[in-house]
Amino acid sequence: MGYAMSRLEMDSEMDSELCDGGKTMPEAGSSARASKSLNKLDHEIAQVTKLKSSPHKQLAKLVPGTQKLSVSTVKMLVGREANYSARGRFTAADRCHMLSRYLPVKGVKGPWLVDQMSTRAYVSQFSADGSLFVAGFQGSYIRIYNVENGWKVQKNILAKDLRWTVTDTSLSPDQRHLNTCLPDYEVGSSPDRIRAVAQLKMVYSSMSPIVHIVDVGSAETESLANITEIHDGLDFSSSSDGGYPPGIFSVKFSTDGRELVAGSNDDSIYVYDLEQNKLSLKILAHASDVNTVCFADESGHLIFSGSDDNLCKVLGMEKIFSWISNTFVVRSTLVNGSIDLEKNVCAWCSCYDINSYCAVKVMAGSVVVERRCFIAKGKPAGVLSGHLEGITFIDSHGDGRYFISNGKDQTIKLWDIRKMAPNAASYSGLRNYEWDYRWMDYPYGARDLKHPSDQSVATYKGHSVLRTLIRCYFSPVYSTGQKYIYTGSHDSCVYIYDLVTGEQVASLQHHKSPVRDCSWHPYYPMLVSSSWDGDVVKWEFHCNAEAQAPATKKRIRRQSN
Repeated sequence: MGYAMSRLEMDSEMDSELCDGGKTMPEAGSSARASKSLNKLDHEIAQVTKLKSSPHKQLAKLVPGTQKLSVSTVKMLVGREANYSARGRFTAADRCHMLSRYLPVKGVKGPWLVDQMSTRAYVSQFSADGSLFVAGFQGSYIRIYNVENGWKVQKNILAKDLRWTVTDTSLSPDQRHLNTCLPDYEVGSSPDRIRAVAQLKMVYSSMSPIVHIVDVGSAETESLANITEIHDGLDFSSSSDGGYPPGIFSVKFSTDGRELVAGSNDDSIYVYDLEQNKLSLKILAHASDVNTVCFADESGHLIFSGSDDNLCKVLGMEKIFSWISNTFVVRSTLVNGSIDLEKNVCAWCSCYDINSYCAVKVMAGSVVVERRCFIAKGKPAGVLSGHLEGITFIDSHGDGRYFISNGKDQTIKLWDIRKMAPNAASYSGLRNYEWDYRWMDYPYGARDLKHPSDQSVATYKGHSVLRTLIRCYFSPVYSTGQKYIYTGSHDSCVYIYDLVTGEQVASLQHHKSPVRDCSWHPYYPMLVSSSWDGDVVKWEFHCNAEAQAPATKKRIRRQSN
């Protein structure tokens, strides 16, 4: 399994000799369309990124006078063995400093074909531990590959009630979906009546109000909806739809696996309670299609959303707890309020739908009822403006503070929610052209326009966002310290930007059609891209450039243009 990769810095010939016997590996370069440098991002996130990906100061002193440069891998290893840091081991930042030097780019031996379909690929996603990979295609097919077993197809899913394409998939957190059942629940129920069943689950959506949930951990390889396996349908339609049920663009599990959040083409955000098995909340959050939603962090208190109204919005939720013990209720709350279980009303926000956020746990011989309600009765906590066109995707930094968005104005923007405003900033009159990203190129004269009230922290340019909702992400925490931002592109490439400098550090070129999605392995220097040409392609670093690909996978051979 040998694949060529480039290194951002080649400051020691010993590194090359150690890795591939003296053969120099190609450097990651920038193209003519590369993003202009940000001249070092002057923001708190720049310092956070530096702390997460810089070597220990004692190791940096191994190279006198060059603290601003990368410390070579060999010198890092020498420093560790000599215990220069007085730790006897690498820190997480030391590890990221070394691993983030290696980026997956096309070399002599790569890229490598994972799968090839006769229809467009729309979705790419590694599981949280990297053991599984999900790819969704327009032709009703979703395939789940076992990464640790030679990329063998573990589950071949034929989607049910598909409209247009598979718009999104989501694996339950840590590949676990917790189904908690308390039949005939009432106050005074004993804890031994609570049953919890952990299962490996995945949901998939299309332009339909029904989101389907599949048991990924079952032994059945061929998963034909309701023929070989049951694909339970979760109905996101509501009485307020007016006879026009929504189509789902984006769906995500909450970090505790109890809820799904979805964005739809009726300008709304939906929250579905998996334990109650019902739609618990619908929020008219935007003035146009909600193309993307995600939870901000592990707490599940914040939701980020992006829409064709050009705005990013932040919605807040709070958790409220009550302890039920046999025949009496002890009220306790995490916010400025309480719960009156008899009246079924949240005293904090006067919400009468409090039962829709009910999860049951066992704690100290009592039943703990956890309830959640939206701040200000479902209204956004804040708005962030800066994009000139619709937003195609949002990815959270995972700290509840920062996120990035991909926009049809051909930019990625980095946001700090502390800069959000209560209302959208008006920018009427900026756009004096007619344009539709589905079939038109972006107007050349619009590329230099800037929102007069841009609240973003940084902007990254060089890729192309046309024809489809192209996705962007932060690079993994474990191997890079989220030092990079990467994205698919309409021009058939995958682009990687340095978060702090804004420079384009790599461009992965192979596909012949738009790359809608791509996913970086959470632990290994491996990236997989999926394209409208039907190819799912793997880019991976391996020290031995002469190593052969697995016999079960054929290598792609294409002539360059």
